[in-house]
Amino acid sequence: MTSAYLVWLLFIAAYDFRQRRVPNWLVLAGAFLALAALALGTGPIERDWAASMLGAGLGFGFLLLFYAFGVMGAGDVKFAGALGLWVGVPALLPVWIIGTLLASLHAALWLILQRWPVSPRLSLVLFGPPSATDGPAPSRVRFIPYAAYLALAAAVWMVWGRQGS
Repeated sequence: MTSAYLVWLLFIAAYDFRQRRVPNWLVLAGAFLALAALALGTGPIERDWAASMLGAGLGFGFLLLFYAFGVMGAGDVKFAGALGLWVGVPALLPVWIIGTLLASLHAALWLILQRWPVSPRLSLVLFGPPSATDGPAPSRVRFIPYAAYLALAAAVWMVWGRQGS
């Protein structure tokens, strides 16, 4: 199940980097795989049912606060809940810290490139194509793919966690 976990994280990261959204079917697939791994005892990180369920609740509930204030997308929140099922409570905090640091670097780079545009191609890769001005303006601009950074952080944490065992 470790390979399924890594493939799921890869899909989440790729989708969020390219589309700036996380589809429900992908979150549900990851949650289903996490529950199957938990039932079979084959997850990438050792944890029990209680730690996984608490991780899912904390992941979802904590990021739900940010969604309520309009600073995070719903896909990020749902992904954090599914991720909590995979990693449980013990790994959730380090994954959040690593993911948030990566997202903060992204935001800082965005601010720098907004002020001093060095490379339009780099801006396109990091922040996506500029939105069309024909239609109504979106209610909020999502330029930081937070779920992608959480997915990368979870993959890094899994690799580092396995080196110690």
